[in-house]
Amino acid sequence: MDCHDTARVAEFWSQALGLPLHGPEGDEHMWWLEPGGDSPDLLFLEVPEGKTVKNRLHLDLRPDDQAAEVARLEGLGARRIDIGQGEVTWVVMADPEGNEFCVLRALTS
Repeated sequence: MDCHDTARVAEFWSQALGLPLHGPEGDEHMWWLEPGGDSPDLLFLEVPEGKTVKNRLHLDLRPDDQAAEVARLEGLGARRIDIGQGEVTWVVMADPEGNEFCVLRALTS
């Protein structure tokens, strides 16, 4: 994930996903999360430009309690956003640098 403030964005996603934060190494402003198993690592790399358009990678989170998770993420620095989604069952949010993601409703049995 390209970031202007790698530490801030990486810390947000570390707390949001409940994963330990790793980095930085040497002079590089690179941080990462290691979900484990067959899941790919999430890298946070410093870039000079800010976000200007919709991000190409979009994470969807599916908690047991959507409302509680949205409130928790807002407490970490995320915000609800309107991208024209209309009436939907998910909540569209943005991380501290504006990268969009969704909080889905819980799966029903």
